[in-house]
Amino acid sequence: MRWLENKVVFITGAGEGIGKVVVKRFLEEGAAGIVAFDLVEERLAALQAAHEDRLVTVCGDVRNLEDNQKAVELAVSRFCRLDVFVGNAGVRDGRKRLEDMGEKELNQGFDDVFGVNVKGYLIGAAAAREELIKNKGCIVLTLSTSSFYIGSGPIYTASKHAALGLMRALAHELAPDVRVNGVAPSGTPTSFADAESLLEPGADRTPARTGGPNSNILKRQTEPEDHAASYVLLASDQSAVMTGSVINSDAGRGVSVASQR
Repeated sequence: MRWLENKVVFITGAGEGIGKVVVKRFLEEGAAGIVAFDLVEERLAALQAAHEDRLVTVCGDVRNLEDNQKAVELAVSRFCRLDVFVGNAGVRDGRKRLEDMGEKELNQGFDDVFGVNVKGYLIGAAAAREELIKNKGCIVLTLSTSSFYIGSGPIYTASKHAALGLMRALAHELAPDVRVNGVAPSGTPTSFADAESLLEPGADRTPARTGGPNSNILKRQTEPEDHAASYVLLASDQSAVMTGSVINSDAGRGVSVASQR
């Protein structure tokens, strides 16, 4: 049995990292079509070349309602429906401490991180809502261990706490027609980037790689592939009684935090 047989999916941040792996896994699980949304055209071109038959792409900004609406319209025109919205695009805050923030970081930096990590999810859900209601679909949001614990700068941590609240609020508001859940990965080496406005002039733009065997109690390198099954479950009918829930694919981060109290 393939768990996502005939499902049509719209996923943001699809060109790299966890999003790219989720696209591949969804297609393996029988998804009828995927609209892959990303800010970087080159990533989308590579994704299109790898999955030509059941995938279409939209290059856009998750903070822009029209770009999100274009993705939903493309799903309907190409695949005749939309069943799942996966909000996955995100940016970090460079682990900037409050004492190191000036006016630019406090204003533009905050707006950039919250714009992608929170507003982007809200706008994507708004764009997809009507089609998801028609098909009794679902939403899956990428959260983080930072939705529960402290492990980054205050802006990123606050944005991920807000994303958790948004997931719960949408689960309540959209019930019983649309289920809304989240996946909270632990630190995983990906190309997850910092917001440009939070980088120093001339700073290395190469995304920092997080995670590692010493960052979790399972003592293993956590990879994007380790999280994909959680998205499959929440996007499938196998999780029909789950809404407002979070799968913590965190290699025991919650246990280790609790043990330090």
